[in-house]
Amino acid sequence: MNFLAHVYLSGNNIPLAIGNLIADRVNGKSFKNFSPEIQKGILLHRKIDHFTDHHPAFKACVTKLFPTYRHYSRVIVDMYFDHYLAAYWTQYHPQSLKEFSSQFYSDLSLEAEKLPENIQKFTAALIRYDWFKAYASVSGLHLILSQMEMRTQYPSKLGASTKELKENYTYFHTHFSHFMDDVIAYSKKEIKTL
Repeated sequence: MNFLAHVYLSGNNIPLAIGNLIADRVNGKSFKNFSPEIQKGILLHRKIDHFTDHHPAFKACVTKLFPTYRHYSRVIVDMYFDHYLAAYWTQYHPQSLKEFSSQFYSDLSLEAEKLPENIQKFTAALIRYDWFKAYASVSGLHLILSQMEMRTQYPSKLGASTKELKENYTYFHTHFSHFMDDVIAYSKKEIKTL
């Protein structure tokens, strides 16, 4: 799961959502440098990632892309799933994606100055380019994946991966839907244990 999904799965708890959002930029035990609520979000993110990696629907999607994209397949499926969440947002949340994003970006801006500089740069880009909105269209997703491709250490072909999304749109959407039902239930249960 990627940025939008991790924020969504945090419920309405802003510090939890921020921790869940930034977790990939926090190494090992350095999560203890953050407030207790943000720490919980980082730990929730790690649990969701473990759940995701072992879910049959997610694994099937990764397997489908693996011959072409190799170890980048997981990243691509994460991005596909954020696309489906954004594109079908009203099935999952009572607020519009625009309202949800605007409120979260505002809350995130208020907290950003307490975060390390590298994370502040990341959150500033997220807000400036409105990544949550961009995920909702295949063209927006293509743009984000192309930007990511420029930062990969090895040839990744991330930008080209929207071709498979278009060609197999129903396949990936069906797997996303099965996965989403399960990860929502899992996240709600795990939040109670934090």
